[in-house]
Amino acid sequence: MIKTEILLDSVILIDHFNRIHQASAYLKQVRDIAAISVITRAEVLTGFEPASRIVAAMFLDYFPVFEINKNIADLAATLRYDYKWKLPDALQAAIATYYNLKLATRNIKDFSPNKYDFVSVPYSL
Repeated sequence: MIKTEILLDSVILIDHFNRIHQASAYLKQVRDIAAISVITRAEVLTGFEPASRIVAAMFLDYFPVFEINKNIADLAATLRYDYKWKLPDALQAAIATYYNLKLATRNIKDFSPNKYDFVSVPYSL
């Protein structure tokens, strides 16, 4: 069994669907150790027309999905209060920290890798 090490933030998958080569190459590199959250799934699928949403969902189905439970919700509330993050960002951070995962993102405005040990920025545009 392969251990999940990386939580993919929505922006990484959105970049992939927007044909950003760096995102696609990164996903190929980490495909066996990466997962997504229910937040990422919802955010990514929101960007698709109903007809193409099915194909996008099939791609997302490849990745294990972390759900939100009471422990994650409580931690997200604390993180949101402490860092003034938007709720989706606080939930992503809570999932990553709770499960000891690296959050792969390009959102350095909210998640500076210099400030947060759980953040990884796999590429920049």
